[in-house]
Amino acid sequence: MRIHRSGRVFAAAALIASLAAPGSVGASSPAGDVRLSNDAPDLGGYISNYTLNTGKAYTDPVLDECSRSRGRQNEPSIAVDPRDTNVIVGSSNDYCAVYNDGDDANGAPIPSGPIWLGYYRSEDAGRSFSSSLVPGYPGDTSPYAARARIRTASSGDPVLAWDAHGRLFAGSESSDDPAGSLKTFGDVYVATYVNPAGPAGATINDGQEFRRSVVVARGSSAPNLLGKFNDKTAIEADRTLGRCDGNVYFSYSRFTGNGGVGIFFSRSTNHGVSFSHPAKISSGIHDVQFADIAVTGNGNVYVVFREFMGRGKGSDAIDYVKSTDCGATFGKVRRLTRFVPYDATDVSDPEAIPTTNSPDDPAAEEEEEEAGNARNCGDFGAHCLSGYTFFRRDTQVRATADQNDRQHEYVYFVYDPSKPGTQVKTGTTYGSIGVGTGSQSGIYSIRLNGRTGGATSPSLIDPESTGHQLFPDVSADGGTLHALWYDSRRDPCYSRTRPIGNCADLTTVPSLDVYAAASTDRGTSWSVASRVTDVRSNPNYEQFGGRTVPFAGDYLWVSSVGTFSYGVWTDWRNTVPGVDQRELAEDDDDNADVLQCRTFDAASQSWTGDTCPRRGGLDQNIYGDGTP
Repeated sequence: MRIHRSGRVFAAAALIASLAAPGSVGASSPAGDVRLSNDAPDLGGYISNYTLNTGKAYTDPVLDECSRSRGRQNEPSIAVDPRDTNVIVGSSNDYCAVYNDGDDANGAPIPSGPIWLGYYRSEDAGRSFSSSLVPGYPGDTSPYAARARIRTASSGDPVLAWDAHGRLFAGSESSDDPAGSLKTFGDVYVATYVNPAGPAGATINDGQEFRRSVVVARGSSAPNLLGKFNDKTAIEADRTLGRCDGNVYFSYSRFTGNGGVGIFFSRSTNHGVSFSHPAKISSGIHDVQFADIAVTGNGNVYVVFREFMGRGKGSDAIDYVKSTDCGATFGKVRRLTRFVPYDATDVSDPEAIPTTNSPDDPAAEEEEEEAGNARNCGDFGAHCLSGYTFFRRDTQVRATADQNDRQHEYVYFVYDPSKPGTQVKTGTTYGSIGVGTGSQSGIYSIRLNGRTGGATSPSLIDPESTGHQLFPDVSADGGTLHALWYDSRRDPCYSRTRPIGNCADLTTVPSLDVYAAASTDRGTSWSVASRVTDVRSNPNYEQFGGRTVPFAGDYLWVSSVGTFSYGVWTDWRNTVPGVDQRELAEDDDDNADVLQCRTFDAASQSWTGDTCPRRGGLDQNIYGDGTP
């Protein structure tokens, strides 16, 4: 959920008219987009996993709140059951229960509820989903709560993987003290779901019953992210039916108070009952993040991650390590390629923050930034010199392998750097290659031959000349590759000099779609990219940090079995725009404010908190659809 790295004139009438029907231009996937996060009264609401599995009635104030909240969800993951493509499970950072603790004296709902992992289950190949939460959240008194042996008040960064025997594994970062102190803990854990009838049970029940959560690594009980903090998770399971079959592999970034970051790795050889003591696998590199895991058909394990250049150390590069003994040990770090990053940045220019007599968000929602170096921009304390409003994004890498491919030891990589030769001066403090220099980003793919160490040259999956491409993912199975990414080619204000969805007059507009492509020749060529989303949406709504800054998460996800593929993304089509009453009229002109309700108290000279958070201003959701 967190990344810690050492965060006006109105549009012309003609432009507004062109945006009136954001889904009316360009073809999308033939099936309709499907909502996974049913956190609204008319959508079925949320149900306990205990009830999903046993049929016995159970609810609690958390689930009741999730059923009406119209809240926020981001950073989705998805996993198609390799035994039955009717069964698909998704997850996300789910904020649906944040306001489950009554109202303050001014009628503003109190933001003390948990941010947790969603569990979204489909048994009809993704045409519909039931919504739930991973058990163990604060306030869970179901019989399954005791199976979750974790110590934290919030949970995020969901990652999912199936084994070949009906078990589903969900990895997570978890933080914050249930007692409400400033201790951030920073643990990581893995939850296990099983078929209640065992591996021989009907496959439609695969991954249905929550069995346990196991802490893989504990952070230190230090305040404000000092000490040791574990974050940015990755997971994979061996489905090869070979020598390492059933092993579960888990990786994450460990941040320390002195600024160092390392990639750590742990494995389970008993189906998630326990995990090995984590080992650092990125020795010699100062700043690394965004680990991902791939398992080849012969059972070898690859962990890939991004290296950051900073403070005269390192390079912007993709690195990887390899294990030939089922994840017990790894070889030295190898560099796959360097690249020119696309890391949105600006110069912080904080403005006075209006006094509010109660908070709008729990402390766990806040994002950390280095002084003077803004990676997302918005209003008040999140204001930037450029005046733009944008969500954070950094170049990252994802990797996969076809576990059914016994002939090759290929690993497939996708990443989203700046396209060489597209650098341009922005004329402002905004930049994608440092302050003041912009560029265009694209999705590149590389195929590594693990047996020889040789790799193909980086190539664009889709050489579209307009728009930015970001947050890629890739899946491989049965000889077919599937890639998925955000795409802004339909952004009416696209420019290499500005953030996604930002116009020259500092307004924001609907700008993001999801596109996908497939390859049937092991990544040598890709199909023409297809638009997956039915609706283009605005990712720059200020829904976080007390309604001052946007946040889109850090990734999308695609999962496949053979030619069947399903992708998920964070979406803003249901967000209700509005007015931030705390802003002066001349400042309220970015089209990024969301519906909120506040009154000014003259006696205390302060604003109330938002008294209507359930009316749609926070309605950020997870959507999914079949992909090429």
